[in-house]
Amino acid sequence: MLKGKLCTVRHLLTADLNTFIALVNDLPSRGDYFSSQFKSPETMRKEFMQNGFASEDSELFVIEDLAHHIVGVITHFKARTPTMREIGYRLFDPALAGRGYVTEACTLLIDYLFNVSQYHRLELMTAPENKASVRVAEKCGFTAEGTLRQSFFINGSFRDVTLYSLLRPEWEARRAGLTGMPENVTRLPRM
Repeated sequence: MLKGKLCTVRHLLTADLNTFIALVNDLPSRGDYFSSQFKSPETMRKEFMQNGFASEDSELFVIEDLAHHIVGVITHFKARTPTMREIGYRLFDPALAGRGYVTEACTLLIDYLFNVSQYHRLELMTAPENKASVRVAEKCGFTAEGTLRQSFFINGSFRDVTLYSLLRPEWEARRAGLTGMPENVTRLPRM
């Protein structure tokens, strides 16, 4: 479990499953940036029972607010090379946008991935017009690398997406800037 000031990022529990399935399959909450496809509740239950939505290929977490309500989902999954991971996220209730849940959850997940693994590069993709998601990427230190033209098929049309990346050295530099010094540097006493 990853704890922040606004939210907790944790694995899905069996007790959460019915609520989670209802939130994931709530088509109106998906807006313009997520596919309208959904899975049957029984298929989702089977998948959860097999691996808890966590494997070497992907790992799903829920974003929980301070009142222990599931407000979103964040995941990381296999990318093109073994030294990379892609991150995806979704806030379930559009009324909660702008409160910092996704930014904090993304920051917690980034720190977790770089601290416990050898990954060198994290990526995320978002529609260029999805201003909220672009803002999350930028606030978390990701750099826009370019547009993948018409690469996603969502709700009947092909959409452009912008590819963002965060490299381990960039993350380390941001952390050093936030704390003043890298973690592995010992301050010498002043003379």
